[in-house]
Parts: sequence; structure tokens; C-alpha cells
Amino acid sequence: MITSIITASVAKAVQELYQLEVAENTIPIDNTRKEFTGDYTIVVFPFTKASKKGPEQTADEIGHYLKTNVTEISDYNIVKGFLNLSVSNAYWTNYLLDIANDASFGTHPKNGKKVMIEFSSPNTNKPLHLGHIRNILLGWSAVKISESAGYEVIKSKVVNDRGIAICKSMLAWQLHGEGKTPQSTGIKGDHFVGDYYVMFEGIFQAEYKSWQETDAAKTVLETKNPKNLEAVEFFKGYKNLYFNEYSDLGKGTREMLLAWENGDAATVALWKQMNGWVYEGFNETYATLGVHFDKIYYESDTYVLGKDIIEKGIEDNIFYKKEDNSVWIDLSDVKLDQKVVMRGDGTSLYITQDIGMAPVRYADFGVEKMVFVVADEQNYHFQVLFEIMKRLGEPYAAGMYHLSYGMVELPNGRMKSREGTVVDADDLMAEVIKLAKSEATDRGALVGLEADALDTINRQVGLAALKYQMIKVHPKKKMIFDPEESVALEGHTGPYIQYPYVRTQGLLRKAQDMSIDMEMGKTYSDLQPQERDLIQLLYKYPSVVLRAAEEFDPSLVANFAYDLAKAYNKFWHDVPLLKSELDDATKAFRLTLSRTVGQTIQKSMALLGIEMPERM
Repeated sequence: MITSIITASVAKAVQELYQLEVAENTIPIDNTRKEFTGDYTIVVFPFTKASKKGPEQTADEIGHYLKTNVTEISDYNIVKGFLNLSVSNAYWTNYLLDIANDASFGTHPKNGKKVMIEFSSPNTNKPLHLGHIRNILLGWSAVKISESAGYEVIKSKVVNDRGIAICKSMLAWQLHGEGKTPQSTGIKGDHFVGDYYVMFEGIFQAEYKSWQETDAAKTVLETKNPKNLEAVEFFKGYKNLYFNEYSDLGKGTREMLLAWENGDAATVALWKQMNGWVYEGFNETYATLGVHFDKIYYESDTYVLGKDIIEKGIEDNIFYKKEDNSVWIDLSDVKLDQKVVMRGDGTSLYITQDIGMAPVRYADFGVEKMVFVVADEQNYHFQVLFEIMKRLGEPYAAGMYHLSYGMVELPNGRMKSREGTVVDADDLMAEVIKLAKSEATDRGALVGLEADALDTINRQVGLAALKYQMIKVHPKKKMIFDPEESVALEGHTGPYIQYPYVRTQGLLRKAQDMSIDMEMGKTYSDLQPQERDLIQLLYKYPSVVLRAAEEFDPSLVANFAYDLAKAYNKFWHDVPLLKSELDDATKAFRLTLSRTVGQTIQKSMALLGIEMPERM
């Protein structure tokens, strides 16, 4: 690698010129800023004490040494003590020819380390929605990037398949389902169950509104309203208490949850049936997104975990009990305040289950890292969890990481699942595919293709639009997803990146009929700036993959793909490729460059779960 050659050569130069030994990995090197001439910049200030000269003279001596003794360095210039080095065209030409036929380019050797990446983690009372899509796509991209960086990756999810929410769907179906099923109605299973969750909220709101006219409600308003709020305002904030204390629906839901926890046969059978419908629906959505899992944990199996660990932690003075028997941990020394980890009646909280689940994951797979893809609303929860596992002395605690991401909204605002205003994942995918088809039709593209081939391309382009738009933004940033903007062929979009790939494939097909001697590409020497720019971008790809894996930031790969596509579009417009007046060496080299760019665009987009069409 050229950066290693440069740092080794600088170390040798400093040794010979100034008798100073420096470790290669301590030599500061960076890409030269665009406003200056050069490829890499060396900071020479650390060497001025040994040279006993000013920074500019020191830089000039080192630069002259490198240009004279290192064939890969063609020139240098100095800007205020910063040494800018230009790499020879011959090096970049040979680099391209070296990687052109390397099928593993950008894929790093196995490093012997295991990481579990846990994502999606849906509730079984509703279908996957827009927010889940960002979670799933970030998780899947993190998986593929980590694999490309050399990790063995276990893809996991926790299904929240129990609790009061699923009981709401179950009760609504019992009361109003009339024996209907997804099969009898033709409704996808997760949508079918989700409809009853929305129905429950509707009938509960009606019940609550009627109750507000009763004497019991008036008594509550008079006796439990210290701020003397108007009835409308008071009852806005009283809904949860009403659900727990007065609501017939609330009582029925709690009784159903208790029956489930006690193993009542009829309740458990209904729970299994309705969750089964949901899983069938989920699997269809995952299949469309191209996602699958190695391990699925279910909350119904894990909600009892953690209590024994907490009891042991009390003995070891890590946790403490309050008078009401609730168990807490004091994390105020790390500015995380005091945190309850188990209720006074011995029942679990989410933190209880997560404390119990962490050692299970470790026992199952022996992973060095555990990555949790969860929205930033849970930042505090994971900070607390990781600190607790650290204090418990768990061997994997240092490798626990929260891939926190900002919420995603549509141009018209946020969604509410209980009110049925959620944008379902399936509907959103159908919408972008429909928009991609409309875009292609308006351009008059893909005329004459058979229906199956046309459907495949529209699906690939539509899903690329959706996936890329979700991933190109840094995970921690909130984002607005605009379906129409996402399918545009111009701008920072998935289809824009797909198009240069399609161009490379068309070019290669055309070249097959031209009898070009591809070996002649090895004799090419007249490297153009646009070609050089492309090769330098290709050079960065392996390090981009490593950095994206280390930082769990798929947007780095997404933006690399965009930069490469943009550079190839410039190359396509500025440089002739197969014109008859070109010699075979030029044609062969540019075909090799185009093929390698196409392969690298395809690889980088595959890390984001995005397929490449052959035509657009």
C-alpha cells in the first residue's frame, strides 16, 4: 500500500538525513487537501529538532530524498512546513491492474473475532413500519460490513412477543374477530393482528369518552385534580390511570396477561395462533428486504431472566434494596443517577431482562462484541446496562455497543401506531417500487422487456432508493424520508449510483464484439486526471470498509459508493472509451478501469443490501 511505502521511506529518510529513529506508525500522514497539488501530506514539524533547521528546509530535504530514492514518488511541494507528495502515474496504473482481477478486493481476511449484531426486535402486536426499516437496514449493513472486515457475525433479534400490548390485540380479536383469520380475509398476518391493536385503541377511546360522563368520573375530577384543570385537559392526562383502575377493557387485558403468565391453555393457544400469524407476515417483509437471522430470542422465554444475577449482585454490594423491596444501583459516580433494576414485588423491568440476556448471548456464541441496533430514545438505558455489566465483571462488557440512530419521519411528520397512522414497511416498499416504475415509464426506459424482467428491475431500483436513502445519513442523525426524492436518477440517491454500474455493464457487453486485446492495458502509460481520480478512490475502498466496521457507520460505505459513482460519471462524459481512433492499450485500460469500478460499486452497495440491475 502506498501509505505504508511513504511512511517507511520517510522513516528511512529521517534516519539517513538526521540520524533520528522514528516508528513508521508515528509518522503523521494524511490526504493532501484539494486546494494543493499532491496526493499525501507529511507533517515535518516533529523532525525539525533533529534536523536543526526550519520546517520548510526540513520538508525540502525529505522531499528531495523521497523523489530521488523512491520510484513511487514523482514530485513534491511544500506549503508552510507541510510536505505534499505526488505519487507516480505508474504506481496508480499498476495498482489498478493488480486489483482488477482480485475477486476478494475490499474483503479483509478473517480476524478470528466474533460479533453479535442484534437488530429489528419487533413487537408482535403490529406490523413492521418505517422506523423498523431504518433499524433493519442499519443492522443488516453493519452485519455485511463487519463480515467484509473479517469478523464472524451472528445476526440476531429479540421478539417482544408478550405483555399488555399483544393482549390488547388478542382481546380485540376475541371480542370482535368473529373467527376471522389472515387466510379467510386475505390480509397479511402482521397487518391482520395490527388491525386489531388499532381496533382496541378505538373501542377503548370510546369507552373512556363514555366513562367521562359518569358519576365516578366526576368524583375523580373533583378529588384528584389539585391543579383544578378543566375536564378536557384533566382527562387527557388521566387515560393510563383510567385504564388500570376503571376500564373494563383494561381489566380484561390484565386478566388475559395474568392467564397467559399462569399458563392457561386457551389463552396460550390464542397467543401462539396470533403470534404465528404475525411471524408469517414478518418473514414476508424480511424476505423482500433480503434479510435473515441466525438466532431469534423471544421475550416470552427471557422475561424471567436476570433476577438471580441481581440477587447475587445484592450480596456483592453492587445493588441495594429500598424499603419497598425494590432493587437499585447507584451510578451517580458516572453521572447516570440511581437506577431501579427490579420492582419491589419481584417482577422484571426491561433492564432486568437485559441483565439476564447478556450472559446468555455470551454463553451461546462466545462473542467479543455485542451490538444493539436501537433508536436513540434508549441511549440512557444502554449506558446503564453497559455500566452494570462492567461492574458485574462480565468478560464481554467492554465489547457491548449501542448502535444508536435517530428517528425517521415522513415529510408530513411522525407516526403513531395505536392510532393507525403508521406507515407500514410493506406499503412503503410497494410505494417506492411503484415510483421507480413510474420514473422508468416517464423516461421511456426498459421498453421491450418481458414483464418478469421489468418487475425485477423496478424492484431493484425501488428498493435501492429506499435502502440508500435510509443508510446514507449518519445513524445518529434524525432524518426525513421522502419517497419521491429517493427514486430520482439525479442527486444523492440509490438509483443515481446504480446508473454508472449499468453503464459499465453496457460498455463491457459492447466491447465483447470488438476483439480488443485486454493484455495491452498493461502497456498504458498516459494516465488522465479522471482515471487517476477513480483509481485513488478505488484505493480507499478497503480502508473505508474497515473504518465503517470499527465505527458501526454504514453511511461511510454509502457515501463512498456515491463518490465513486459521481467520479465515474465525470470520467464517462470527459474521456473517450471505445472510439475507433483510440489504440488498444487505451481501450483495454479504460475497459479494465470501468469493469473494476463497476465491480466495486456493486460490492459496496451489496454491503448495504442493495442489488444492481443490468439495465435501467
